[in-house]
Amino acid sequence: MKSQMSVQPNLKEYTVSELSGAVKRSLEDGFGFVRVRGELGRVVRAGSGHVYLDLKDDRAVLLGVMWKATAARQSIAPEQGMEVIASGKLSTFPGQSKYQLIIDSVEPAGAGALMALLEERKKKLAAEGLFDPDRKREIPFLPAVIGVVTSPSGAVIRDILHRLRDRFPTRVIVWPTLVQGRGAEAQIAAAIDGFNALTADSGVPRPDVLIVARGGGSIEDLWCFNEEVVVRAAARSSIPLISAVGHETDTTLIDFAADRRAPTPTAAAEIAVPVRSELLAETLNKTRRLEGSISRLLESARGGLRAAERGLGRPEDIFGAASQRLDRFSDRLAASLSKRLSIADAAFARSSSRLLPGALRPVSRASRDRFKAAADRLVRAKDSLTRPLKERVTSSAKLLESLSHRNVLARGFALVRAEDGAVIRTSSAAIAARDVRLIFADGECRAATEGFAPGGPAGGSSARASSGAVSKKGKARRPQKTVQETLFD
Repeated sequence: MKSQMSVQPNLKEYTVSELSGAVKRSLEDGFGFVRVRGELGRVVRAGSGHVYLDLKDDRAVLLGVMWKATAARQSIAPEQGMEVIASGKLSTFPGQSKYQLIIDSVEPAGAGALMALLEERKKKLAAEGLFDPDRKREIPFLPAVIGVVTSPSGAVIRDILHRLRDRFPTRVIVWPTLVQGRGAEAQIAAAIDGFNALTADSGVPRPDVLIVARGGGSIEDLWCFNEEVVVRAAARSSIPLISAVGHETDTTLIDFAADRRAPTPTAAAEIAVPVRSELLAETLNKTRRLEGSISRLLESARGGLRAAERGLGRPEDIFGAASQRLDRFSDRLAASLSKRLSIADAAFARSSSRLLPGALRPVSRASRDRFKAAADRLVRAKDSLTRPLKERVTSSAKLLESLSHRNVLARGFALVRAEDGAVIRTSSAAIAARDVRLIFADGECRAATEGFAPGGPAGGSSARASSGAVSKKGKARRPQKTVQETLFD
């Protein structure tokens, strides 16, 4: 006990601060730069922006801290359960007598760790229904405005604009964002929400479709498109969204939440709009088909009308006899009534001669009045019976007149008949007949057919009018001194 007390006065005395400073210097000198591999345990982001975390393995725990500026530069946001490699220097925190790792950078401990984290996050978001196919909407066939979320300085936006200009020029609104590094995920999510928040009063048109685009890169470069904030923004977008992140082999979580995935940004432009030249060609093709169908329909209707016209015949042939019978019956009825009145008058006169002169006058006047009233009733009955028949005959005559070939002749056409009155419909029949009659609206003339020219403008024979033309009333006109030119030149 005595010897121990004698040794103590020879030791240097340190204050707490001095000893803490000495330990700090020793650690920093001995471990000026280290790389530590471990699993992230507790991860806390303070209000100041600093990040405090625990690096651990199965036997020890190491405290770590990333200052605000350092945390903002990281491409991967540290999360609990990630296996990482942290680089920095060892130091102490004298206020609590703890040593800690001042972290300069954090990177995943290989692609396997990132893929495991990605798979875990994918299962979590899929369980929430963010990737359900029923939530996906159709891309508009021909959008008037396209919104693009990407970097304004990269080659991606130039490729999209070039492809849209080649296929179908469309108005494009670009929302510039970061597409890599810390803070990129927040800007991308804000751009998607910003496009969806546009209204008619915003002064900027609301896009009909959105394209979120970025070129290819490593899994770390594309990690911002795997962040939950971006995936949730894409899932809640009311505007149909196309994901065009990376190359065809790259897959990010926004691809599952988007309404359509494009293998490249250029392919996204091809999905967004059709090819204008193909649309024009298809429109012209359908227009020609429609015109052809209408022409065939009209030609079929004309053929049916011509057949009906030939079957009906002339109105005067059908209704002439009936009209004549009606006139004869009307005349006979009027004559019968007159004769009946005459007989009644004679009978009345014979009867009245046997009556006294004073009583004859009232009886004769009353009888005459009765007979006159009866005659008036008969006339009215005759008119009421014959009026509907006359109206039907008049209506049918007008209908047949409207369908008559004379209306066609009045428009400048001519009817060709043979000498026996048969209608000539072909050029070969005209050649065989030789002498034909050309019937116009105001009369007819005679003509002689010559030759046969299938390829001619009239598609058949030619004819020369004879010197004697027949007028509308059928009387022959005086021969002309000059020969009339052919009617079919």
